[in-house]
Amino acid sequence: MTSSKMPNETVAASARPVTRRVTAQLEGDFVVFMIGMRVNQPWKVSAWLPVFLAMPKMIAELSKHPELGLLGGRFAGLTLIQFWRSSEHLNAYAQSREHVHLPAWQAFNQNARKSGGAVGIWHETYRVAAGQYETVYVDMPTFGLGQAGKLVEASGRRATAAGRMGGGPGGA
Repeated sequence: MTSSKMPNETVAASARPVTRRVTAQLEGDFVVFMIGMRVNQPWKVSAWLPVFLAMPKMIAELSKHPELGLLGGRFAGLTLIQFWRSSEHLNAYAQSREHVHLPAWQAFNQNARKSGGAVGIWHETYRVAAGQYETVYVDMPTFGLGQAGKLVEASGRRATAAGRMGGGPGGA
């Protein structure tokens, strides 16, 4: 699944590290969406393989249509971490009959009932208000929120965690 590219995704193994101390900057509010699957009964391939194969199709569709609201993301094993412009964008995509997600979700639900718990899925959604996050990257390829937004020097007000969170100059 890691071969499918998302908007602004950088594959860490082939990317050069940014050799200075930087932080991510993203204008406005955004949403962090995490989704994953757990194969409970690996021998029931017909239960979990369609779930596994559906995600690259969704990512390809979202990559071709940035207006749908996906800002970027990355796989971490069987977990996908995504950054979305808003929960409205995320929900509109999830519920749209014109896009890949809804038919895949309906097929999963039908299959899951028949499979007796062979595969589990989970997701979590977090709304993040503008400026209410903190990041720092040192000698790292572009990663995480830095992929969805832009990287800026972690200096001045941005030199500390407290400063990056909009607080005072103290912090780590």
